[in-house]
Amino acid sequence: MEVETFISRWTDRDGGAERANYQMYLSEFCDAIGVSRPDPACAEHTLNNYAFERGVKRRTSDPVVSTRRIDLYKKGCFILEAKQSRLPGAKNALPDQLALPDIAPERLGRRGSGRNWDAMMSSARKQAEEYVFLLDADHPAPPFLITCDVGHAFEIFADFSGNGRSYDQFGGRKGFRVYLEDLRRPEICQMFARIWNDPLSLDPTRQSLQVTRHIAERLAAVTRSLERHYPPEDVAIFVMRCIFCMFAEDVDLLPKGEFTRLLEDSAKSPRSLVPLLEELWSKMDQPREEMRFFSYFRTHLRHFNGNLYRDARALPLEREEIGELVAAARHEWTKVDPAIFGTLLEQALDPQERRKLGAHYTPRAYVEQLVSVTVMEPLRDDWRRAMTKAEAAKEEGDDRRAIALVRAYHHQLCTTRVLDPACGTGNFLYVGLELMKKLEGEVLETLADLGANETLGLEAETVSPHQFLGLELNPRAAAIAELVVWIGYLQQHYKTHTGHPGEPILKAFENINFGRKDGYDAVLATDDPGIQDQCASRPPTRNRIFAHPRRPDWPEAEFIVGNPPFIGGKDLRARLGSDYAEALWKVHAHMNESADFVMYW
Repeated sequence: MEVETFISRWTDRDGGAERANYQMYLSEFCDAIGVSRPDPACAEHTLNNYAFERGVKRRTSDPVVSTRRIDLYKKGCFILEAKQSRLPGAKNALPDQLALPDIAPERLGRRGSGRNWDAMMSSARKQAEEYVFLLDADHPAPPFLITCDVGHAFEIFADFSGNGRSYDQFGGRKGFRVYLEDLRRPEICQMFARIWNDPLSLDPTRQSLQVTRHIAERLAAVTRSLERHYPPEDVAIFVMRCIFCMFAEDVDLLPKGEFTRLLEDSAKSPRSLVPLLEELWSKMDQPREEMRFFSYFRTHLRHFNGNLYRDARALPLEREEIGELVAAARHEWTKVDPAIFGTLLEQALDPQERRKLGAHYTPRAYVEQLVSVTVMEPLRDDWRRAMTKAEAAKEEGDDRRAIALVRAYHHQLCTTRVLDPACGTGNFLYVGLELMKKLEGEVLETLADLGANETLGLEAETVSPHQFLGLELNPRAAAIAELVVWIGYLQQHYKTHTGHPGEPILKAFENINFGRKDGYDAVLATDDPGIQDQCASRPPTRNRIFAHPRRPDWPEAEFIVGNPPFIGGKDLRARLGSDYAEALWKVHAHMNESADFVMYW
């Protein structure tokens, strides 16, 4: 069946029995997107790996032991729950039914301006989430949950972690809901076909992994070359400033393509690079708009601030090195995983320094699993409770109370702090921010469905970098962590909001190392102002003096998650020095001296 025929056939259909319509609708939908229809159901449910009405057994603790049925299921791909709404005022409409979200009342399958509470789709999602944990033991949690309003829209949720506990809006708040008319876009049909046949290919982390590694290799080569002539800290901040400009031009914070053009022109005349970059960066840091006109771009720039471009110094590069920056700038930076910075730092370190630093950057899958269990499961439990109360208030006709309950949860989410006391280049903080921003997208969508007006502009309360706190001994890694969190925040902002964030784009929240530019030892503090450099030195400096050693301060936070460096207890003296080990044991007298280093966290 052609897509246009499918849309025409199902547009404007009002109601009917859900069970009578959804199987025909989804079968024809499969034809339209070019995938096979579901298989006929077998009496033995274990054989129904792609079928309608796939049976799942209730838990033994469930008071009712009957079989429940998934509307449409494909093993390893998706669980789909279908509903069929009815137009308000039409035949079979529900009493007091509100307008369907985002559609004009006169026509299904099209966007409109009306937005109201959609308990029907929320109920379908809850059912689908429950079914995940009723699947047979040899059936993995599918990466996708889909809710379907027959003849109107699909809502798509994804969890690529494999644990089935954190299904988020796929494509963000602006992209998770797909209307019938959207099927006219070939990329939408292709996306559905991949959900049906190759769902893991849609995992954003997989999509960005190859390009991220390729960019990291190029930038690491530039970094290593520069570190032959300049201090590592100066090189790290220079490369980060360039990287942020690459990202900024891709999201129109800088004029589209202009930073890449600047690099291309500089490759032809390498001596022009330093003056051009230093003028650009000084303009980006200017608080007064009239001082932010950059003649090379022929426009006024936004105010960035955040200390990233304060007193910015550019480093000279040869033509080949500028060429590496040009190649990196041509990539689509909105899809690059900010974990690139950890990869970049690790590749720039020599093997001995990497070993001494314990610089083993935790893979994304492990980070996400730890953050999901430690941070997101409690937050989602609270969200479910808030939703239950809001639904009850809505059913009682108390719209104001329903909105107030959801707003209260949003405030809780926006004031929840996450600390990584060994943050490295910020991967745990970035993943935590990403997952909390996705959850915020659901909260904001619920408020919109309830008819609440969203506050726009700088004053709007939102999940932001100030909630993600880090401590890190390596000053290079600490500086990178701050930028990782900011780029991660901006990536998620554009998935859940329209328009740019308020200026200044970057803010000096001092959330990494309390805002200090040197390293911060999370397990041993001293009054000697130079001791941090000595503690961070590799190999350790001998005969260090620890004036008044003590346990350091940590910032207050609701959640603590991370992966501190692992050094076996028997290796502490050799790896960190006898003087450091003695001071560490003195201030942590409650610890067994044979304990591994990680235990001091």
